[in-house]
Order: sequence, then structure tokens, then C-alpha cells
Amino acid sequence: MPDRPALLFAANWKMHLGPGETREFAGKFRAEYAPAADRETWFFPPAVSLEAATAAFAGLPRTRIGAQDVHWEPKGAFTGATSVFLARAAGASATLIGHSERRHVFGETDEETGRKLRAALAGGLQPLLCVGETLEERERDSTAAVVNRQLNAGVRELDSAELDRVVIAYEPVWAIGTGRNATPADAAAVHAGIRRALMGLGASASRILYGGSVNATNVAALVAEPEIDGVLVGGASLDPEGWAGICSVKRER
Repeated sequence: MPDRPALLFAANWKMHLGPGETREFAGKFRAEYAPAADRETWFFPPAVSLEAATAAFAGLPRTRIGAQDVHWEPKGAFTGATSVFLARAAGASATLIGHSERRHVFGETDEETGRKLRAALAGGLQPLLCVGETLEERERDSTAAVVNRQLNAGVRELDSAELDRVVIAYEPVWAIGTGRNATPADAAAVHAGIRRALMGLGASASRILYGGSVNATNVAALVAEPEIDGVLVGGASLDPEGWAGICSVKRER
């Protein structure tokens, strides 16, 4: 069996942790976490904390700081939005694209998600594209159809090299912040379908994360699945010591 890619632990802080709190978090996290060659840590702080996170995590091996969202236009009259250029200027090297809250709270469309992803690639940010179904869609047995629609809207115009730069996060909406999560086997089955779809489009080295009520209790079982290359975590990533423990979990080979 070929070596699996490095595990990726991505922290989405959502609307939490200002600059001062970010610096405090980083100090506590760095005191507890020992970087290793078989794992990466990515942090997605609020826009106001991008510069603080970039400075606070500077020098930590295999670590990226990312924006939680970007606009597809390089500049203009878009109050409240952040361009790829501005995110990079603040220290970001990655960005979330199409998080479920952007889709379901802010009404972001599949078309807009695709435009954001292409702008991120063009501007030098590593995109992490989020896909996933609602509870109603899951109960209608529409998981595969919904995930494939969202995936295709994001990556259909990309060539093979660009496809390999995109990280995917499968985050079932019904499991985010609810305490419910897909079983490792269920998540792995969806991941396998995503991987087949990406390979059909020309990808060769896709990384696919799971997100949805991930915590210290279930993370080891999730990353033990061969199809799961890491996790995208919200609430459990806000505690620095707890997050350091999650990021240090070992997986079976």
C-alpha cells in the first residue's frame, strides 16, 4: 500500500478569537504541540486576526494560516469582503471556500463558490473546498448527488495540476456543531466517492478531510480510515491544549 499523505488538521475559528486571544492561543498551543513530518496544521482565524496568527505561528513547521472566505474580485466596492490579494497581504496562504455557513447562512451559490475557488488559485492561495449535505438531503438519500454537484461547481474548469492543489473537506451540514457525526465508515464511503469523481476529472493526488463535530474522542477512529486524510474542526479547535492533543493523534498505517 502506498504511503498515505501527511495528515492535515485544519482549525476553523469562525467568529471567535481576536488578535490578542490569537496570540495567547498560539503560545499555549506551541507549548503543547510537537510538530512531526507526518502532519500539517492549518488555522483559519477571523479576518481581523490574520496578521496576528501569521506572526504568532511563524516558524512552526508545516503550518498555514488561511482566510475563512474570499471574494472573487481583486478589488472594488464590496463592503465587508476580503480579496485574495488582501488575504495574502495579511499573511494568508490558504482559504476556505464554500463552507456550509457561507452556503446556508449567507446564501452563497454554487456559481459563486466556483468563482471564489478559481480566484484563490489564480492569486496563489491554497483552496480548501467544503462540500456536504443537509439532514433533509441525507434522508432523501441525496448525499452523493449534492456532494457531486457542489464539487463539480467548484472544480469543473480546472486542469489536472490545479485539481491537485485543491483540498476537499466533506462536512455533512447535519453534523456541524450538533454533537452528531458521521461514523468513520460512512464518512469514508463519501470520501471514496469524492476521490473517484476527482480522479475522473484528472486529479492524481487529492486530499480529502472530514468535518462535523470532530473531537478528541472520535478523531483517531476517523483518521484511521484510509480514505480520510485529516479533519476540519470548529468548536474543538478553540481550546489550545485540546487542539494540540487532536493534532498529535497517531493513525494506523
